[in-house]
Amino acid sequence: MLRRFVVAAAALAAIFSGALPVAAQDYPTRPITLVVPFPAGGGNDALARVVAEKMSRTLGQQVVVENRGGAGGTIGTRAVAKDTPDGYTILLTYTGTLCINPTLYSNAGYDLRKDFAPIGLIGSQPSVLTVHPSLPARTPYELVAYTIPGRSTMPLCRAPSAR
Repeated sequence: MLRRFVVAAAALAAIFSGALPVAAQDYPTRPITLVVPFPAGGGNDALARVVAEKMSRTLGQQVVVENRGGAGGTIGTRAVAKDTPDGYTILLTYTGTLCINPTLYSNAGYDLRKDFAPIGLIGSQPSVLTVHPSLPARTPYELVAYTIPGRSTMPLCRAPSAR
């Protein structure tokens, strides 16, 4: 009896305080395209297929992997940047397509800060920088100083924060 009273009191308090839940727009109502800006068969493609399968189960809607390789990932990345920003086309990408390519190509066709918003980190993969043992460089900074005389620093690229 006391429990029913507490539940009823809480419901009335919510009604009169205006704290009723608001009905959100249903999402997704159609399949989502997960663009991988590289050809099928590589590590990014394999990761995308695992992610798409789990997203499909979680969201109750099909997530289709679409490989759009070319120009080091720039073609697929540009296509997503120019697509309608409605949440139905998303990009699985990494530092190369977001940070490195815009410095390599005079017009990559997208702006990291304006065209994309991070929605989550889904994985990480270590990379190793190696040199021939005969080179005197033992750190990345020593390598830059060795290859570009007079320069001892490296430019850094940082993706926008999700904050």
